[in-house]
Amino acid sequence: MSLQPEDMGAVINRLRRAQGQLGGVLAMIENGRECEDVVTQLAAVSKAVDRAAFSIIATTLRQCVDAGDADSLDSKRLEKLFLSLA
Repeated sequence: MSLQPEDMGAVINRLRRAQGQLGGVLAMIENGRECEDVVTQLAAVSKAVDRAAFSIIATTLRQCVDAGDADSLDSKRLEKLFLSLA
């Protein structure tokens, strides 16, 4: 199932914030900031990206259920998507 841009507003916003945070991390490294500060910000970026991915999976799953599209609910494909985030 294809992603519908109109359903991805929150995901897009989350990823844009993560993009900004990642730019901040690069600047922190270039400015010689403390390791702990850099790692804390990297963890925040990682969490934001993970949440965006889970949101995409949940939205797609909801669309399949709403549409009654049982063929798109292949459990092996869904499991592979979830495990790719582990």
